[in-house]
Amino acid sequence: MAEIIRIYPENPNPKEIAKVVKVLQKGGVIIYPTDTVYGLGCDITKNKAMERVARIRGVKLAKAHFSFVCHDLSHLTDYTKQISNPIYKLLNRTLPGPFTFIMNGNNNLPKVFKAKKTVGIRIPDNRIALDIVKELGNPIISTSIHDEDEVIEYTTDPELIAEKYGNLVDIVIDGGYGSNVASTIVDITDEDNVVVVREGLGDLELI
Repeated sequence: MAEIIRIYPENPNPKEIAKVVKVLQKGGVIIYPTDTVYGLGCDITKNKAMERVARIRGVKLAKAHFSFVCHDLSHLTDYTKQISNPIYKLLNRTLPGPFTFIMNGNNNLPKVFKAKKTVGIRIPDNRIALDIVKELGNPIISTSIHDEDEVIEYTTDPELIAEKYGNLVDIVIDGGYGSNVASTIVDITDEDNVVVVREGLGDLELI
């Protein structure tokens, strides 16, 4: 059964963050808050953990649309191709924030992502998620926690999330109620043709 850890987003406890990171380093799977919906994730360097996340979501890892949660823009060059100055300015004014940017990946992408050649990048405006990634030293996978309810697409209550996923993951972080609106997805793989793939919580006027 997953351990439920209460972490306050305004001032995350470093000891609790370190406990989560230790589990990730051992190949664990966690559920954590973002600035939009709760996410299911693991360390991107742990292939078996990524396979586990894919099984929980009911998809094949090779076909999964997982995003990377990064700590800041300096992480981008580790996994994505060089971007132009206008695109960098776009990222700078929208991140951290409720956006996912689809970008061209480079040769440092984990093996399973290389066939796609693109990767979704998230820098959520949430101290818990950012502190975890900073302490870990590399990105974590991000895929949204969905709800079976036909009206409410995403589960927002961490206690209900723990009830549903408690036997499938190692840690559920209770960071308070999440949003039930996902991130705005923007495809910037063609810098001359920026495309909004999904309108979500991110303000389109910033694009």
